[in-house]
Amino acid sequence: MTRLLLLEGNTADKRAKAQQLGVRSSSEIYAQAIAAHFPEIALDVLNGADPGEQIPGGRTWADYAGVVITGSSLHAYDPDFAVTNQIALVAEAAEAGLPIFGSCWGLQIAAVAAGGEVAFNPKGREVGFARKIALNDQGSKHLMFRDKAPVFDAPCIHYDEVVRLPEGATLLASNTHSQVQAAVIPLGRSEVWAVQYHPEFDLAQLVQLYTLYADDMISQGFFADQADLAAYRDKIAALAADPSQAGLAWQLGVDEDVTCDRTRRAEIIAWIETRVLNDT
Repeated sequence: MTRLLLLEGNTADKRAKAQQLGVRSSSEIYAQAIAAHFPEIALDVLNGADPGEQIPGGRTWADYAGVVITGSSLHAYDPDFAVTNQIALVAEAAEAGLPIFGSCWGLQIAAVAAGGEVAFNPKGREVGFARKIALNDQGSKHLMFRDKAPVFDAPCIHYDEVVRLPEGATLLASNTHSQVQAAVIPLGRSEVWAVQYHPEFDLAQLVQLYTLYADDMISQGFFADQADLAAYRDKIAALAADPSQAGLAWQLGVDEDVTCDRTRRAEIIAWIETRVLNDT
């Protein structure tokens, strides 16, 4: 049986708070996204931010066909154990020769593990939808984007960004908010396919984000007040309930890049098919 390890990026207290609020953890979101297209793949979760955590079931790296680095609210430049341990785990997985995929936090800690640099983006938070992500020449040829348009939108939320890719890395995509929206990062005996946005997110997750960060988004000028935010959030919730509502999609400025599960998750699907299952 093909088995993947999901590296959960958030700490135990963050996961507990999310559970209390009825919000899925980063690894739960990824598990649901992968299972929707590959129900035959077994998935384990390693809480890499927690002291004393081990690969579950007494397994070793050799028991896995690949590793997925999920999202996190941590900062890759902080010296805390929750951060440095995850960077070390990614390096270990790469030394074991495992294919690795990462989104957002995954891109950032993979870059740091390989010698790159992450910093706070002075433009502030990119949240909800990353707009007009454009593939460069390398990206348009890369298997990760074989089923993506040359320019597309994607779900996202991040403050930090990769400001310097490590030596040997290949930039694949950018937008006006962050130069590094996708890259391939050589690491150990492997490489990491990684994106700054969240192809694993669905529309329901965006509803949660606009709920969790409502006060921040109003104070930062994304919305005038709670009523303004709620009206926007309710449109996303309605589109999540029925993605065929073309009028709502038009009002939100999105299309099948976001509303079609297979298109939105195309990078994850391509990685699993080509790097994990070796089916090109």
